[in-house]
Amino acid sequence: MILPLGDEPNPSSVPVVTYALILVNCAAYLFVTIPLSFVGPEPGDPVIVDYLNALQQAMSRRLSPRAADAIVGGLSQYDLFVFQWGFRPVAPRTINLLTAMFLHAGFFHLAGNMLFLWIYGDNVEHRLGRARYLAAYLGTGVAATLFHLVVAGPSPLPLLGASGAISGVLGFYFVWFPRNRVRLWVMLFPFFMNVVHAPARWVLGFYVIADNLLPLLATGGTGGGVAYGAHIGGFLGGVVVAWVANRRTVLVRPTDFGTPPTAPVRCETPGSLAALVEDGDFEEAARRYVGLSARETINLLSEPQSLALGNWMAARGHIHAALTVFQRHLRDHPVGAASADAHVGAGLLQLRAFGQPTAAYQHLVEALELNPSPRAEALARQGLAQITALQKFQLNSM
Repeated sequence: MILPLGDEPNPSSVPVVTYALILVNCAAYLFVTIPLSFVGPEPGDPVIVDYLNALQQAMSRRLSPRAADAIVGGLSQYDLFVFQWGFRPVAPRTINLLTAMFLHAGFFHLAGNMLFLWIYGDNVEHRLGRARYLAAYLGTGVAATLFHLVVAGPSPLPLLGASGAISGVLGFYFVWFPRNRVRLWVMLFPFFMNVVHAPARWVLGFYVIADNLLPLLATGGTGGGVAYGAHIGGFLGGVVVAWVANRRTVLVRPTDFGTPPTAPVRCETPGSLAALVEDGDFEEAARRYVGLSARETINLLSEPQSLALGNWMAARGHIHAALTVFQRHLRDHPVGAASADAHVGAGLLQLRAFGQPTAAYQHLVEALELNPSPRAEALARQGLAQITALQKFQLNSM
């Protein structure tokens, strides 16, 4: 058995939306699932007939009277509630795309989902902000359900649970925080029982492939009662949105110098911007640089030149422009001689100017893996020490 216990690093802020979502899901279980699960349906309730018809359609054979009576005898009001408010692909309703996210089949279904949301949600919420995080959670939850509809077809049985939306959160995490570490309780009794740390991207990759894709293929796309298609769809939705957001940070024109993003600008002639940097005229070079599109800056500056410009911007407080320069530097020179320095520059800005310690951690750890100069290594370790000081749990040092 492998059970995730937590992740690191984490932001110091309180993940209000994540906690609120956990509270709403738990409240739905306590005040809806449990009470209705111990009450039988009202005799003559017309929903019972619809329920039996759906079961018969799912089984592709006619139910005998004795089997129908046995099923009705074991029904609870919660079964009928789920039938009405879960998402049934054969009879889709828009409202059920949302209500189904907050209903669960039982305690362990709820507990597993809330554990994953508690572990991974705080970093994604901090990166997105509360309003956008809530929109992303609900949006990827809807995408997960629709993807399941495409994969599994118009099933008459209801789909329920938060796992599609939570898989969307995992997709964001997979793209944005690959170098985070997840604490896992591994129990292979009686041979091995211990807590281990594993890279987040490995853990989430295992979740997608071993826990969802392979079972989906093994069941021929039906899932065998588990919505593997929804898990995969939610995860892919989160990955795509996070990737687009990453692209946007590179493509957007910073406005630190008052240049409107839509203002027409001329293309810089080859060598002219580089000459300004070489001459030390960083003020004019910076103004021209931020007026250019991301495409126009591709390989416009050499590694030392773009690094010098980014450092000058950061030192003068032009933090958005500086981060853009460092990110475009890494786009053009991902493994160049100065890539470690660019990672350090971007990481320290994320940490100290933007208050994003987990985003900073990705850059600083990668810088240490790129054979940095003694100065870059020292700055990276200083940044990691600062991130460690913000944590509730001590990080393992690099």
